Amino acid sequence: QVQLVESGGGLVQAGGSLRLSCVSSGRTDRYTMGWFRQTPGKEREFVGSIVWNSGSTYYADSVKGRFTISRDNAKNTVYLQMNNLKPEDTAVYYCAADLFGLGSSDVRRYKNWGQGTQVTVSS
Repeated sequence: QVQLVESGGGLVQAGGSLRLSCVSSGRTDRYTMGWFRQTPGKEREFVGSIVWNSGSTYYADSVKGRFTISRDNAKNTVYLQMNNLKPEDTAVYYCAADLFGLGSSDVRRYKNWGQGTQVTVSS
């Protein structure tokens, strides 16, 4: 079990950038890390993931080419670089961990979650 804490959210204008960080209380090198987001009244949706051993990344079509996930296992930290932000990217963003995961987009695979960080993109 790991505890996750996200940071880096905030208010940004459309076209701007933000970098979210997710720090783990323990080692992350055995965990596939995912980023998800949620808006009021909607289900939590997959943003992207980075696989624990290969470093392969997967992204939702809506963010592909704009968002990049990276990790620094020495710092037990995963990042979500978000560029060219759009108002529809406004949401609470969560990071999550899936032990030895394959990069799934299914929220049920991820057993450890952070508390979320708000991202608001103004038009």
